[in-house]
Amino acid sequence: MIRAYKFVMRPTVGQAQALAEMLRDHCSLYNGALQERRDAYRHVSKTTVRYGDQSAQLKEIRAFDPERQGRWSFSSHQATLRRLDKAFAAFFRRVKSGEKPGYPRFRGAMWFDTVDFPGDGDGCRWNSTPHDPVTRVRFQGVGHVKVNQHRPVVGKVKTVSVKREGKRWYVILTAEQAEPEPLPATGSVVGIDMGIANFLADSGGEFVPNPRHGRKAAAKLEAAQQALARCRRRSNRRRKAVRKVADLHRKVRRQRLDHAHKTALDLVRSHDLIAHEDLKIRNMVKAPAPKPDPDQPGTFLPNGAAAKAGLNRSISDAGWGVFLTILHAKAESAGREVIAVDPRNTSRTCPGCGHVAAENRPTQETFHCVSCGHCAHADTVGAINVLRAGLVRRDARQG
Repeated sequence: MIRAYKFVMRPTVGQAQALAEMLRDHCSLYNGALQERRDAYRHVSKTTVRYGDQSAQLKEIRAFDPERQGRWSFSSHQATLRRLDKAFAAFFRRVKSGEKPGYPRFRGAMWFDTVDFPGDGDGCRWNSTPHDPVTRVRFQGVGHVKVNQHRPVVGKVKTVSVKREGKRWYVILTAEQAEPEPLPATGSVVGIDMGIANFLADSGGEFVPNPRHGRKAAAKLEAAQQALARCRRRSNRRRKAVRKVADLHRKVRRQRLDHAHKTALDLVRSHDLIAHEDLKIRNMVKAPAPKPDPDQPGTFLPNGAAAKAGLNRSISDAGWGVFLTILHAKAESAGREVIAVDPRNTSRTCPGCGHVAAENRPTQETFHCVSCGHCAHADTVGAINVLRAGLVRRDARQG
């Protein structure tokens, strides 16, 4: 299995400048390759330029510009061209499937923040000074950079990436590992129901509160963004304001990740099987379609867009997608089973008699069956029904 590691780097002033120049030159290569593809297709011949054609030009590009492009690893240049090729492949896939295409765009200097090295030892070297207790990573054209390695790297390092987040630099590794030993069986199974009022409710009646990190930081973010809007472009004051906004967003993101990791770890350690709703989050946060007024052409009726915008912010702040991704990854490492089930009517079905009706849920938190009178918290009822559906799917799969 493949596991990723992310560590903070501590570059010197000169090394930080070299890393920034590396990002700048790779960004220039990316934009140049994109321009070549655009120009070739706009030509009357409708020529298609592919990765192989552009990779074959790298030797000449590096020889023509040895003080910039020639300083960096040939393999990292190939990885940047593959990145563009993947963007075009995703674009054509979306066109064929009828989705919004999203043509690949040129990247600004501050919007290109990652350089990939496809192999350890090819333009980079992880733990380049093994004789020194301080971990370092070496990059061609930069040197040996100190790394704050807060946990051991298990397995063989396959790829290395450099990433800039605000004023911090990170090194990201992927390591190939043997299949881990599964955790001891607990004999427990659980269903979880994701929500806004509570982050999740489980089938045992327990609740995990929603920390609402984004809402708590909203006032500070609003003030920082207003200060940014008042700054003159290309001024030192504006650069500081940009860093302030980025730092606030990064703090919220890291708080959300920390909460997701801890919640997922508790579930994986306590249960052998975890069932959850198969949520289509992208569809859930779509804005409502406009409603034209049939009596007054050119005008529109109220469609609840303002209320839906507030709900969308709450869904995004909860971070369900991030949590479910982390839950699946931790369950795989621990030898646990995670099953996604259809969420339809899970909060409207009575766990006692099986009666399904919208009237069973008179309020957001209350479940009261109109057939048998069963009363419970609506999220707990949803979690119980999710667990039952998950057990049915597991039995069908094993049978």
